Amino acid sequence: MDQTFRLPRSEEQQEWSTFNPVALNLDKATIDKIKDYNLMRSQMQALVTADFDTLEGGYNGNRTISDNPLSGTVFTLAVCVPKPCTTQQAMDSLFFNVTSLGFNYTDNYCRLPNDKPWSGADTAAVVVFSVIGLLTLSSTCYDLCYRFILKKDIKQVNPIYQSCSLYTNSQRLTTFNYGPTNLNCIDGIRALSMMWIILGHSFGTEPFTANPIEAFMWMFSEKALWVTVATAGVDTFFTLSGILIVYTTAGKMSGITLLKNLHWFYISRLVRLTPLLAVTVLLQASYFNRMTDGPFWQTVETQTNRCREKWWATLLNIQNINNVRAMCAGHSWYIAIDFQLYLLSPLVLFWVLSGKRRNAWLALFIALFSVLIASTIYNFNQNLQAGTAVPTRTNEEMWNYMRKYYFFTLTRAAPFLVGLIFGYILHIFRGQKIKIPWALAFFFWACSGAIIGCIFYFKYLIKGFNWDNQFMDNFMNSYMRGAWAVAVGLVIFTCVHGYGGPVNWFLSLNIWRLPARLSYGMYLLHYPLMFSINGTVLTPLYFSTFKYLSYLALSIMVSFFFTVLVDSPFAALYKQLMITVQKKKPASVVSKVEKDDDLKNETSDEDKVNEVIESKEIDVPAIAIK
Repeated sequence: MDQTFRLPRSEEQQEWSTFNPVALNLDKATIDKIKDYNLMRSQMQALVTADFDTLEGGYNGNRTISDNPLSGTVFTLAVCVPKPCTTQQAMDSLFFNVTSLGFNYTDNYCRLPNDKPWSGADTAAVVVFSVIGLLTLSSTCYDLCYRFILKKDIKQVNPIYQSCSLYTNSQRLTTFNYGPTNLNCIDGIRALSMMWIILGHSFGTEPFTANPIEAFMWMFSEKALWVTVATAGVDTFFTLSGILIVYTTAGKMSGITLLKNLHWFYISRLVRLTPLLAVTVLLQASYFNRMTDGPFWQTVETQTNRCREKWWATLLNIQNINNVRAMCAGHSWYIAIDFQLYLLSPLVLFWVLSGKRRNAWLALFIALFSVLIASTIYNFNQNLQAGTAVPTRTNEEMWNYMRKYYFFTLTRAAPFLVGLIFGYILHIFRGQKIKIPWALAFFFWACSGAIIGCIFYFKYLIKGFNWDNQFMDNFMNSYMRGAWAVAVGLVIFTCVHGYGGPVNWFLSLNIWRLPARLSYGMYLLHYPLMFSINGTVLTPLYFSTFKYLSYLALSIMVSFFFTVLVDSPFAALYKQLMITVQKKKPASVVSKVEKDDDLKNETSDEDKVNEVIESKEIDVPAIAIK
């Protein structure tokens, strides 16, 4: 049983005298120590006075903190009591009559035997995974028998029967064949960004620590910038998505062909996104709640109930619009925004694929400037904070920022549009090794470094306890993410054309290729896995910056399993569907040239979706979504 105690606040503690160390003529060292103490005191006040009840409303707009640093202190204790005992009897037996001293406590969360009743989600999980397991077993046996027992030519195997084979799908997933026009450095950027996001989430999902003061002080220090800026990893993936959509389609289809195949353009994305997303939702609604248990299980139970009620919004990719406070798979907001931007992308792609560069550049820059202008007007009207870790803001203000800005498609669209521009630039110089003056190449790297450095510095400033500059908050909310995308695009452009040096060598290493392919599954599965693991701990964990390595290893293994089990079979079946549809297209409908062009378009569309799906993941507020 989980009990919450609030320390009493005496009348003497309600009034504090004003203390001015300068008036005492103290030496500078003593004054500095007093300032350090006051800073730590204000930090502790911000830590202990957050009122989580305001999540459901009730915020009065007052940011001031009580003078008494103990007034908001909450002590949480979990105890096991015999069933016949009341809470009062248990507490009196464990301690004494604490209420007589002014301590008040309430039952926050009680666990009872068999408090996980069987549900429809559990039945659905058993049926779905049983069918998947049966198909996988049959397909794998067929594949292995054909290969190693009958020893027949593998080219004669039935691709549909082979589509669910663990052997073939694992082989395909770990086989890498890249041509001269591939953007190899993207694999490193994709893999490292995914690792960065997992790192950020590992600090935001810890339920409690044995050294909370040390953890708190570290999180708001300059040492933690590499964690608090991890939210930019999502903007990197928006940028990669925009780059790959243009780069893999431009030159292979026209705008008219895109319109003719628009239904396949959308179906391809749905087929590639939905299977793993649906598996994640089903696991969260059932298995992750049942696979284990622990004293801090209310977080997992909350996530489970949300997926049982709001699964349909997540599968429709509208979870960032429909009741975001009860979002199923909260980190999947990124998938929703990316899909919504994908739905709107033909408005720009039609002109980019028209073959006329003037039309392409006009469409790209008009779309980007329109979004920037609209988001600027919106941000300066909303007056929101500019990050997820801002101690001068209240908890309700943070959630307003998440709901009105972080999960909002308009305010997150700039990196995607910048990616479209860089994708078109890369397409124009496809297959060419252009000669860039070293001064210009150095300028590109300097611009990229300056942008990233300025964003890091700004993120450091807003973590200060004296930050209060709403204009800069609004300005950075309007342009920071688009600027980050420009920095990423410049890195990719210089690396592709041979001016990346050791950076390009590092980002193009073969070690990044597998985690880059698994990044979508890693993004979807790592967050619920963290909640389930942390919910089982029996004692407070000692704060450490290295624990995330275990999350990373587990995410890679689990995502590999489900990618081979679910994602690869759907991709193989969809490919066979596209081949069948193409073969059945009557010759009289289009000329041979159009038919060959359409076939080329279908192939490029499939390749495009494969590339873009590998760039997924995000979300999500790295350290904010809880």
